[in-house]
Amino acid sequence: MVDLKLIQEFVKSRMGADHSGHDVAHIQRVANLCAHLLAAHPEADHIIVLAAAWTHDILDDKLVDDIEPVRQRLLVTYTAAGLTEEQVGTITEIITHMSFSKNLKHHYQLSIEGQIVQDADRLDALGAIGIGRAFYYGAHTGAPMFDPQIEPRTDLTKKDYRQKSPVINHFYEKLFKLGDLMNTPEAKQLAEQRIQVMQNFVTEFKAEWEFKS
Repeated sequence: MVDLKLIQEFVKSRMGADHSGHDVAHIQRVANLCAHLLAAHPEADHIIVLAAAWTHDILDDKLVDDIEPVRQRLLVTYTAAGLTEEQVGTITEIITHMSFSKNLKHHYQLSIEGQIVQDADRLDALGAIGIGRAFYYGAHTGAPMFDPQIEPRTDLTKKDYRQKSPVINHFYEKLFKLGDLMNTPEAKQLAEQRIQVMQNFVTEFKAEWEFKS
């Protein structure tokens, strides 16, 4: 039997002090969204999905300076939790290739388990929560909220994507695009609702920013 709590405790010890919007609360929401999506996909391995959901940010190079020691501790934790070598390989494949930045120039075809985790992670970047996280991360990196003189970027590489940009531009560069990138019908439906919330917000934000008596 796999002990998911062991994996969860390891992640909490690593991400508990995060102030970039990739904290334990984010991870828990992603896991909850995965559980929702799994209800429509009984063919998916629940253990792989939930283990990947809990560890999907643990090796993110924008959050971790020295990845290799963390990778080794993660592998030890996977094994101690009772995951098989095959399961670890599948989970590693998911968390290595699911991010938006990794798929800017090459679209990785993920397993159904990977598709569910990727959808859940992207859904948590949308809606009211997504708005909050976008500004939270912008403040974390020192990005300005908005600059009408700076146009949203197009045809981004990973290097370009990691460069500081106004938060409002991030909605056009990434967030508004996520609906078309969802894998499952259930995620597409949720994304449509959440993107509408963000579009309304951005319209109101710009109107207030440009307000003149």
